[in-house]
Amino acid sequence: MVWNGAGEATMTEILMVRIYLSESHAHLSKLLDLLHAEVRGVTVLRGISGFGKSGKIHNTHLVDLSFDLPLIVEFFDSPEKVQQVLKILPVAPDHVVQWTAHLND
Repeated sequence: MVWNGAGEATMTEILMVRIYLSESHAHLSKLLDLLHAEVRGVTVLRGISGFGKSGKIHNTHLVDLSFDLPLIVEFFDSPEKVQQVLKILPVAPDHVVQWTAHLND
């Protein structure tokens, strides 16, 4: 954390985005390549179970290997940058959640 002259922490407003997909999503590598070139940070999380609009449950058991598990792709940057990136994402808009956060400078 950086402190300004008044003894306060300086923070930058960012926009966090979370995209919900499954491992079988055809454009995952394209999405990651796009985000790598455009935003400050990206994390991909693999779920052990989940379901979406269709209601189909995607999960895994110890005895099998599933390749259609839920994925969360999370990234952040300035609100302006994120808004530009959201316009060109190869995912359905109803799979995207966003919220404002603050980054300690």
